Amino acid sequence: MRSRPWIAFTFLMPALVLLSALVIYPIVYSVFRSTLDASGSGFVGLGNYVEVFTDDDILTAFKNNIIWVIVVPSVCTALGLIFAVLTERVRWGTAFKLIIFMPMAISMLAAGIIFRLVYEQDPQQGVANAVWVGVHDTFAESSAWPGARPRPNAELAESGKGAFTTKSAVSSSDPANLPLVGVPPKDVAGAAPAESAPPAEAGGISGTVWLDFSPGGGGKPDVVDPKEKALEGIKVEAVKGGKVVGTAETAKDGTFTLPSKADGAKLRLPASNFAEPYNGIDWLGSTLVTPSIIGSYVWMWAGFAMVLIAAGLAGVPRELLEAARVDGANEWQVFRKITVPVLAPVLGVVVVTLMINVLKIFDLVYIIAPSASQSEANVLALQLYLSSFGAGSNQGIGSAIAVILLLLVLPVMVVNIRRLRRETRR
Repeated sequence: MRSRPWIAFTFLMPALVLLSALVIYPIVYSVFRSTLDASGSGFVGLGNYVEVFTDDDILTAFKNNIIWVIVVPSVCTALGLIFAVLTERVRWGTAFKLIIFMPMAISMLAAGIIFRLVYEQDPQQGVANAVWVGVHDTFAESSAWPGARPRPNAELAESGKGAFTTKSAVSSSDPANLPLVGVPPKDVAGAAPAESAPPAEAGGISGTVWLDFSPGGGGKPDVVDPKEKALEGIKVEAVKGGKVVGTAETAKDGTFTLPSKADGAKLRLPASNFAEPYNGIDWLGSTLVTPSIIGSYVWMWAGFAMVLIAAGLAGVPRELLEAARVDGANEWQVFRKITVPVLAPVLGVVVVTLMINVLKIFDLVYIIAPSASQSEANVLALQLYLSSFGAGSNQGIGSAIAVILLLLVLPVMVVNIRRLRRETRR
C-alpha cells in the first residue's frame, strides 16, 4: 500500500465507482431532493419533513413499522430457537429443518400472492377461513335453511330478531301449514317431496314446513303441491303466553308433530333456522391486516433464524451441557442458563438482521393488503413508493421518507458492524 499505492487504487477503483454510483450518489441526491417541492423546482427546506410528521397516513406507517420491528424479530428468533433446539432431539431433524427453511426459497412476490389467496374471505377459496369455519362449525350449530322467509302478508309474520310466528293460534283439529320461500331451487334439489301432515293423535299439533314453489310454475300458494320440496331440520316452537310449551323438528318430508299442550298456541320458527352461515374472519380487514401480513413474513423467515441458530448450536460444547446436567440442572435450566447465553451472539445476529429487513418491508404489504385496508397496513417503504409515484406523485415527500428510513436503519447497521468487529478480534 505505501510503496505502490496506485496498484491498490487500481483494484479499488471499480468497487469505488459502483459504490458511488449506486449508493453514495442516490443518498446525496435524495437528501437534496427532500428539500424541494413536488415539481423539484422550488426550495421548501424542512417543509417536507414537517408534512411527513403531520400526515395521518405517514404516521400510521411509522406506527406499523414500530410494530414490525418489535414483533417480527422477536417472534422469528423465538421460533427459530425453539425449532433449532427441538430438531436436535428428533430423528428426522434434518428433514424438518428443510421443510421449515423451504419458504426462504420463495420470492416475496410469490409469497404475497400465496397468502393473498390464503386470507381470502370466502371459505371456499381461502385456506385460513376454510380451517376456521370448519372448526367453528364443529362446535356451533349451523342454520338449517339460511335466507328462507315467509311470503309477504302470509300467516307467518316477523316476530323480532329474525324469528317468524303465526298470527293466530293453531288447533289440533287442523294441521298447520308453514310455507316458506327464498330458498334457491339448487339448494333443495336433493330434498324429499313435501307431504301434507296427517292430524296428530291425542290432541297434538301437526304440520308441514316446505318450500312453497313449484318448478316450472303452477301450484297454489299455501298449499302443498306435488312438485314442492320439504324443508327438513327446521325447528318449530309452540309458544303460549310468551313461554315455549313444545318443540319439534321437521322430518325428511317436512312434517312435524307437537304434544297436546301445544293446542291453542302460536307456532314460531326461531331465527336460528335462517341465520346466514358463518363466513369466518376478515383477515385482511382494517383490524387484522397487519398481524396477517406479519404472519406471512414469519412463515418465510423463521427458517432463516432456525438455520443460523442451529449452526451456532452445533458449536456449543457438549461437555458444558453434560456438566450442567450432572450438577442437577433440569432441561429448562440447561436451556435458560447455558444454551441461550452461549448462543447470545448468534441470536444478536438474527435479531439485527431481521430488524434491518423489516424496516424496509414493502413487497408483502403491497401485494397482500387490499386497497380497502392498505392504509391501515401501511409501512414507510410502501408510503415512500405511494408518495413518490402514486396519485400525489410528490417526490419531495418520498425523498424525505427515504432519508428518515435511512436514519432509522443506520443505528442498527452501526451496532451490527461493531458487533462483527468485536467477533473478528476474538
